[in-house]
Amino acid sequence: MLTGIDHIVIVVSDLDRAVTAFTRAGFTVTLGGRHNVGTHNALIGLADSSYIELIAFLDPVPGHPWFKALERGGGLVDFCMRTDDLETDVMKLRAAGAAISDPATMTRDRPDGYRLKWDLAIPHPPDTGQLPFLIRDETPRDERVPRKRSHLNGVTGLKRVTVAANDPFRAGKLLGSVSGAALSRQARTDLNAQGFSLEIGPHEIHWLTPNTPRTPLAEWLERRGPSPYSATLYAPTSPRTPDDLLVMRAARLDFE
Repeated sequence: MLTGIDHIVIVVSDLDRAVTAFTRAGFTVTLGGRHNVGTHNALIGLADSSYIELIAFLDPVPGHPWFKALERGGGLVDFCMRTDDLETDVMKLRAAGAAISDPATMTRDRPDGYRLKWDLAIPHPPDTGQLPFLIRDETPRDERVPRKRSHLNGVTGLKRVTVAANDPFRAGKLLGSVSGAALSRQARTDLNAQGFSLEIGPHEIHWLTPNTPRTPLAEWLERRGPSPYSATLYAPTSPRTPDDLLVMRAARLDFE
């Protein structure tokens, strides 16, 4: 069963510059290390146990969806959900009509030499970008997630991921078939959009389609295709400095 959003993924062109920018914006950033697939990352742990992943490619990978997104400006590109039964959740998604891979093992070598290992199941077209990828840890999750989770800018956790979708009902229904959560209608006046949402654990996922063609969400959907549009962070006491706002806007993050 799905237990909540594990992390959100922000792709950047230069990891060192991203670490500097997010640190200046008041985040506590932890270097993550190098993956076995040619990427490296840094992590921002949140008090609700989710985290933000800043990821960069060490070498170009033209066919990778995240690399394609990087070529179109980068920022928020994906989100991942925790599961306590990966094989069963994959089978349920397929039974509901989703396209998703078999679980495959990945590793990351931390700067201290510790090797992390986990299994991922990744959506395929047409569900790439609209459904999360799923994760199950083989090494302890506490070794993968940063232990430092307090931030000068006041961010305490992740509230929601908003996904630009061609068919919000289909995406929500597919994930609802695994989570057991009830699908709710959404009308988002801030984005001039409508769709459906699920609450899974402490987090919300909104799948939205624009009401009119001349809105930022419609432009995103045309330029980037169905994909995460923004993520909303809890930050009750967050200072809105120019650095905060520039970094947040580029990454497609907002505060609430």
